Amino acid sequence: MKFKIMVLITLLFTSLSLASANYPNFHKIKHQKHHVASKHLKQIYNRVLQNSNVNQKALKRAFTYYERNRYKKGLSSEYLAIADYTKRAMDKRLYIINLQTGKVNRHLVAHGKQSGPKGGRVVRSSNMVNSHMTPYGFFKVGIKEKVTSKKRYRYLSVQGLDWSNKRVGQSTRQGGRDIVLHTANYVNRGGRSYGCFAIKPQDKRAVFKQLKTALLYSYTER
Repeated sequence: MKFKIMVLITLLFTSLSLASANYPNFHKIKHQKHHVASKHLKQIYNRVLQNSNVNQKALKRAFTYYERNRYKKGLSSEYLAIADYTKRAMDKRLYIINLQTGKVNRHLVAHGKQSGPKGGRVVRSSNMVNSHMTPYGFFKVGIKEKVTSKKRYRYLSVQGLDWSNKRVGQSTRQGGRDIVLHTANYVNRGGRSYGCFAIKPQDKRAVFKQLKTALLYSYTER
């Protein structure tokens, strides 16, 4: 019996050794989708640049930041998002970019009450607490879906990645700013938030699924 077990173990190790020898990247295949090569990113960038109307400066900044910080910040290898607030509220100005294919999905996203008129575009932005303005800069979207206590909005947390927006995602008791990515019916009418990234409830499933751990760039021309 012991002899049979030893033979089986020997055969198993032999098979694994042969697989590794025939396929040099054998150990990388399992995690391949988590690796985004710089050359591939450049191809995706050019594809989006040619086939999308997202602000070019915003696109370049987003891809540059992503390439430099994708591993250090633990950013998603699947998607990257840009909230292009140079466009009006009734335009689908939330661009979600598939980093594997270059496909772009667009959705409505609201801006803050003090950032611009209802249905209009952002004319002011701020990362100050209680400003009720749209925050700017780079953010990382959280992974756990939750529900707000008062209005029962479905939401994902948002964490500021810049020095200027580092208070976003911190506790309000410690001077943090309560900004999240949430659903709200008023988005359909070009309504405004208190600074949060609000989307249509109908878009929740697609947006939340794609943006968990993703980089979100809020571009307001700053």
